[in-house]
Amino acid sequence: MNRRRLLQIAAAAQFGNPWGPLAPAHAAAPAARVRPGDPDWPSEAQWKQFGDQLGGDALVKVPSPFAPCLEAPAGPACTQFFKAVKNPYFLGDEIGLTQTLGWVDAWTSSPSVHAVAARSTADVVAAVDFARKNRLRLVVKGGGHSYQGTSNAPDSLLVWTRRMNQVRLHESFVATGCDAQAAPTRAVSVGAGAIWAHVYDAVTTRGGGYVQGGGCMTVGVAGLVQSGGFGSFSKAYGLASGSLLEAEVVTADGRVRIANACSEPELFWGLKGGGGGSLGVVTRLTLKVHALPESFGAVNMTIKASSAAAFRRLIGLMVDFYASSLHNPHWGEQIRLRPDNTLRLEMVFQGLSRSEAQAVWRPFLDAVEAEPEAFKIEFSPLKIVSTSARDFWSPTLIKRALGFISSDDRPGAPEANVFWPGDQGQAGQVLHGYQSAWLPAALLHPERRPTLCDALFDASRHWRVSLHVNKGLAGAPPEAIAAARDTAMNPAVLDAFALVISGADGPPALPGVAGREPDAALARRQAAAIGRAVDELRKRVPQPGSYLSESNYFEPDWQRSFWGANYPRLLAAKDRYDPDGLFFVHHGVGSERWSADGFTRIA
Repeated sequence: MNRRRLLQIAAAAQFGNPWGPLAPAHAAAPAARVRPGDPDWPSEAQWKQFGDQLGGDALVKVPSPFAPCLEAPAGPACTQFFKAVKNPYFLGDEIGLTQTLGWVDAWTSSPSVHAVAARSTADVVAAVDFARKNRLRLVVKGGGHSYQGTSNAPDSLLVWTRRMNQVRLHESFVATGCDAQAAPTRAVSVGAGAIWAHVYDAVTTRGGGYVQGGGCMTVGVAGLVQSGGFGSFSKAYGLASGSLLEAEVVTADGRVRIANACSEPELFWGLKGGGGGSLGVVTRLTLKVHALPESFGAVNMTIKASSAAAFRRLIGLMVDFYASSLHNPHWGEQIRLRPDNTLRLEMVFQGLSRSEAQAVWRPFLDAVEAEPEAFKIEFSPLKIVSTSARDFWSPTLIKRALGFISSDDRPGAPEANVFWPGDQGQAGQVLHGYQSAWLPAALLHPERRPTLCDALFDASRHWRVSLHVNKGLAGAPPEAIAAARDTAMNPAVLDAFALVISGADGPPALPGVAGREPDAALARRQAAAIGRAVDELRKRVPQPGSYLSESNYFEPDWQRSFWGANYPRLLAAKDRYDPDGLFFVHHGVGSERWSADGFTRIA
């Protein structure tokens, strides 16, 4: 009995299989998809007929955005291209580009042959039907932020949802069919192509509410929610998927389905953390809007230890302080550890005034300042700052002047096209290596802290590591944890106090472009160092689990790592809504049944 059938049986046994006996192993499913040049590839006449059906300019024959560099690597057009790709809004608006340009030895950004620049759900239905009938490799792209390269593929048809970016607030929303079961709540409906900067502008800056979204403002809403979704304040408000009230989805059969707790509940559950592009094309999401705190704030400082021994003690001070004072819904974001014995704090807070935040940090700062020979705090007059929560994402004059927020620099760009300066490094990056692991809150117990501190110190000897404390829900309010429990995410997130991340990247680069090629040798050395760093943590936390969107492309046991015990249930949902495997992404649900490029069925 093969592994797939075992998983099917497990899913049926555990969840009562509400759809009856599982179908046979795809006896009528296509064995392979077609590529340009294959006899079954649609003819030009068929493509024209499809374009006429869509109308307007929806069907696009995608030009290669890399052509100027391939033709003249030293030319002005290529120089301008490499300058432009540092603007995340330029990348998002280009149909043939992705926010990350590749991952050495893993994937390279490659444009599709054709794309449907969808303006409506009807366009998405037409694209899904055309791909299914013609056995095409189908790709879905909204924000294009996938580190795994799932929003691009050569020889494919792309469904590009960027134009479907409407944002609509509801003062009293009840999910379809749930009238008798749910109380009305404030909510926001968002088109699949919207990005978080524009949602925050509508919901917070102009609407005075809060929606749990992503920390990076140019990430697509649909992709983040389907991956589970963390933001700076997730320790208070939980997962983005935990706030999902309803989704409109086009499934592989071309049907438009409304998924919520009362309609298509298994599809709804699978969309909450099961990964984008595996169960269907989401065209609209409706998310809960929470009450907005009075203020948000940030803590930023760098502390340099004078020696490795002093740095180990500094890690101990930080872990003790975090466990006693920061492990609660008020605090989020990052604690960074570097091989040069530097501790970098990039924290945010909510529900506290600036003076209250200063009081929280006083004991830690006193302990550090008491040892000037061992620890040096980088001078900063703005260690702890706060602002009106309503203005947090708005490009106010003072934030622009102080460099706290950056804007799209293209002529005529909308004022709401903003991003955090710290995220600009991701624009056009080429990844060298990336790994993550959830750290259980049990490691914060006094008797376990030395083990945690030793692991963090040993990891930092190999490569830089960051504790993303907003990406573990231990310490969050009970309602946030309950909502997260009702998602497809790996249950390890419920008991984790942080997600540890170690990564490395290089500047924008393109294979085959002289003078602009990735440094493969450097990338491989850095990837090996990252592996050694994270292995130090895995020694103390066997099988910790990893976050789908921020993980190793080469994750060996990805089904368990990303979804844990939830994977059989997800696979059952895949068999229900996409039995022939139309939707394929790298390390997505059911992808083990296909070749690595998604073109040939292997199981």
